[in-house]
Amino acid sequence: MRTKLLPLLLLLFTFAVPTLHAAAGAHAKPEFVERMEHFPAEEEAAGMKGIGEILSHRASEQPFLLVATIIFVLAITHTFFAVPLTKYSHKLQHEHDAMIRREKEAAGESATAQDMVSFKATFFHFLGEIEAIFGIWVIALIAAIIGFYDVDTVKSYITTVNFTEPMFVVIIMALASTRPVLRFAESALSFFAKWGKETPSAWWLSILIVAPILGSFITEPGAMTIAAMLLAKKFYKLKPSPKLAYGTLGLLFVNISVGGVLTNFAAPPVLMVAQKWGLTTPEMFMHFGDKAIIGILLSTGLYYGVFRKELASLSGRLEDHDGDGKGDLQDDHSRTIPLWITLTHLFFMAWTVFFAHTPALFIGGFLFFLAFRQGTAHHQFKMELKGPILVGFFLAGLVIHGGLQGWWLAPIITSLTEWPLFAGSVLLTSFNDNAAITFLASQVSGLGPELKYAVLAGAVCGGGLTVIANAPNPAGQALLSRFFGDGVSPGKLLMGAFVPTVIVSLVMMLFPDATVDRIFDKEKPLVEEVEETPQRGLVSPEADPDVKADAE
Repeated sequence: MRTKLLPLLLLLFTFAVPTLHAAAGAHAKPEFVERMEHFPAEEEAAGMKGIGEILSHRASEQPFLLVATIIFVLAITHTFFAVPLTKYSHKLQHEHDAMIRREKEAAGESATAQDMVSFKATFFHFLGEIEAIFGIWVIALIAAIIGFYDVDTVKSYITTVNFTEPMFVVIIMALASTRPVLRFAESALSFFAKWGKETPSAWWLSILIVAPILGSFITEPGAMTIAAMLLAKKFYKLKPSPKLAYGTLGLLFVNISVGGVLTNFAAPPVLMVAQKWGLTTPEMFMHFGDKAIIGILLSTGLYYGVFRKELASLSGRLEDHDGDGKGDLQDDHSRTIPLWITLTHLFFMAWTVFFAHTPALFIGGFLFFLAFRQGTAHHQFKMELKGPILVGFFLAGLVIHGGLQGWWLAPIITSLTEWPLFAGSVLLTSFNDNAAITFLASQVSGLGPELKYAVLAGAVCGGGLTVIANAPNPAGQALLSRFFGDGVSPGKLLMGAFVPTVIVSLVMMLFPDATVDRIFDKEKPLVEEVEETPQRGLVSPEADPDVKADAE
């Protein structure tokens, strides 16, 4: 137990160190961060208006920022080669295994597991591990910073990045994947699945409709973990066709992204602007939540209509486990879980969600949970930490890269009108993470209500198109990738998510809502703005962090 927990504790320590250094003010702000903050004032004084002129000015003033964006683009491009790299690693491993067996047979010996280890195959498998890609390219980014500046600048920049969300996702995934929590979620969703006699189709509909809406209350990463694990158990193990498998994955990502907007705290892109733009939970429910529910129902209903015959045929692949002569989905309900254990697990999840932006409290709570879990091990699954840790590593790499993209994102956002801004928000979300888009929009002064609505709606609607578009997506991919052969293809995922994205986009923008412009309050003072900045580890192009210190 202690050995298995060591990697998690090391990861949490690695994430926590930069935050602690930042709190202590150990390093001055890097030069490129300070220049990013002063760009808008300089350009306004010089009368620069065109996007091309502004971007050219910024790139010439700080060439490193252009290099950082090129590295980010290369990292995104790398994700499209993850599957071919994984296939190549498998080919290398098979060739290595065959060679070792021949050599051992010639020597009259038996091959052992240690003999089968191939460094070359393992290396290429690591390059094809999509959760590791952005972390890998952080190495290139660090080299670029050293080349332009020095090692102290690397330390200085890393301390400006906040790793709270990666740590939170690691812990909420670990909690949501426990047997008591999954059993509770399964029992809750079975209420809806029983309407369809708990067939694979009924479970498919229940999970894809109810679980995303549940994300508004247990956060999107928690809902993604539960939905993905239940889909693995109730649907993917029946081996659907690749078309249905990718359609389901794309639909899941889109539904989770829009399903978290019923409240003002569960979806990362909403959380980034909730305080600054004065968004309350009732307002989110009345002006975003109703549309999200309609969009989820329409998208899921359409996919059900398209794949209805195949979904119905999955019932024929079920084995009869209870002896009633009919196929059924096997479960482990013969091992009952005491109610107090389930309630304790739900308490730890509620604690983690409530203190989602206070690492000292949710990490401390998780350490208490680990002790509780060890004392109730006979009611637990074996704890698998590899998936949560890899997802945390993915998000940590993403926020490191994402913090250097504001120099070109902010001018684009501010130059667009309502519909172009919505479309641009959907598109940019696919390559930058939707919380980054809304964060940068919140730093722009003078955005009208219709533009704020457009950028927020676009960010949540585009959150399912790629694995990097929304923070919970890597969790879902990590849990379900084993059902996709050599890994999830980014192109096929995009195709699977495209139609649901169009549907929820049309609902968000065309559904009548005469009072939507009233939900955006007058912007808060800059002091509150600065307090919200570290949530995502992004560097603001305009906010002045010294204001907070002066206010204190």
